Amino acid sequence: MGESPWRDEAEGALPDVSSVVVGNSPSARTAQMVLAAISSGQLGVGERLPSERQLAETLNVGRSAVREALATLEILGVVEVLPGSGTYVRSPTSEVLPRTLAWGLLLERDSLGELFDVRDALEVKCATIVAGLDPAPDLTALSETVDDQAAAVVSGDVDAYVSADQRFHIELSRLADNTILSYLGSTVRALLRVWIERQVRTVTEMQTAQEEHAAVLRAIRAADPDGAAKAMAEHMRTAAERLAQFTEASLAETREEAEPSRRGASA
Repeated sequence: MGESPWRDEAEGALPDVSSVVVGNSPSARTAQMVLAAISSGQLGVGERLPSERQLAETLNVGRSAVREALATLEILGVVEVLPGSGTYVRSPTSEVLPRTLAWGLLLERDSLGELFDVRDALEVKCATIVAGLDPAPDLTALSETVDDQAAAVVSGDVDAYVSADQRFHIELSRLADNTILSYLGSTVRALLRVWIERQVRTVTEMQTAQEEHAAVLRAIRAADPDGAAKAMAEHMRTAAERLAQFTEASLAETREEAEPSRRGASA
């Protein structure tokens, strides 16, 4: 077997990867390059990826784009980031995973909005179903997630809030007791997770989202399907606004970081 061209900087330089890179966004090109290397066997399970600096220089992108791509792949379990050591291949990709990433996680801005529209429809449907159940379901676990969100707002703990937020939507999906709806919802949440986790960054944003979840819960307790649908639709609307603000800031940061590289390449 020949030597892998994906050796780290201590062993040699990276090859020209232009032939395996597709997509327009810097993070898309980075993630697809890594996927191509893993899928083709150039990188095996347990092998270390090139450094963040190497990936940024090779693809002529900013480091923020590299971090975004690796964070996405880590969430899906493709790679594992070990602080102080590097990023390693955690599992081989299946034939389905690259296509899933190309469709969802590596979306351009407009397509990301379309996927969020799908999430909107699924979450509203879940809330409507649960509010109309007869007999009424046990809402203890759902209520606890809202309480945990409130506690996170008080403490200013963003990570704790994000965790409770995700548990709210997972529990709501479980209560709807619709296998297909639950599967679709979990798939969309997985595809959007890297963005969802970062759209709530301040106490004010956490408090707004928590109050919206509480409104959904109140409507469900009141057995009001229309009210639950309206409350969830409002939550999805403000969540989409926060997502748009975050993606715009992320794109601006990427453009700023890439500009010096472009100037150096044209010099």
